[in-house]
Amino acid sequence: MRNIWAITLFSLILVFGSFTNLDVREFRVRTVVIDAGHGGKDPGALGKRTREKDIALKVALELGRIIEENTDDVKVLYTRNDDTFVQLEERANIANKNHADLFISIHCNAVKNPNVKGTETFVMGQTTTKGNLAVAQRENSVILLEEDYEERYEGFDPSSPASHIIFSLYQNAYLDNSLNFAQKIETQFKQRVGRTSRGVKQAGFVVLWRTNMPSVLVELGFLTNQAEETYLMDDLGQVYLASGIWRAFRDYKKDLESSN
Repeated sequence: MRNIWAITLFSLILVFGSFTNLDVREFRVRTVVIDAGHGGKDPGALGKRTREKDIALKVALELGRIIEENTDDVKVLYTRNDDTFVQLEERANIANKNHADLFISIHCNAVKNPNVKGTETFVMGQTTTKGNLAVAQRENSVILLEEDYEERYEGFDPSSPASHIIFSLYQNAYLDNSLNFAQKIETQFKQRVGRTSRGVKQAGFVVLWRTNMPSVLVELGFLTNQAEETYLMDDLGQVYLASGIWRAFRDYKKDLESSN
């Protein structure tokens, strides 16, 4: 019982303490960190012909290129720009150290059922369904490839539903903006890119856990669905997806800064 109260108190301190950053960055987007999921020794989800880490990197770099070409006042940074393994904690550290105003993590999905398809955009929050939990558990299992992960992530167990529930206390200070941006992404995917959208969801992701800014994790589609894998492997498909996220970013930035 003592440990539960300690965890709760620590979490609340993190949540309310993070509000001190909002008065500085609430109405401006000047630095965005784009995170290509997985990399190096961690391939991520596997399709029949491709790997998540490769698709994520290509879309992340294309998204950064489009932002830089169309937005003069925004600096784009990457957690990786090649096939390198980067620890989840370090991905968040890159965003925090550079005082990023937005964090975008790019991924691909996978399930046993080959008929499942569609995009999903996640924000940090309460895991309410088994499907959301399964996605979070798969993405969070990356930490098992890191040395001393139990100490680094404060005893977090990626296979434990209880660990993911505790994560719902984090990122609350940025939840509204994260949800706003996530909804814009899924709207673009559905209405402009023509993809099947599975909507905006909440779950506990380690990569979003320690980011001190609005953050989203984008699942571009299912590599286990033959048609979606083909689309995700196609250069034009990657451009369309990156362009959809870019338009969502543009609209999010405009809405946020016009409210100042």
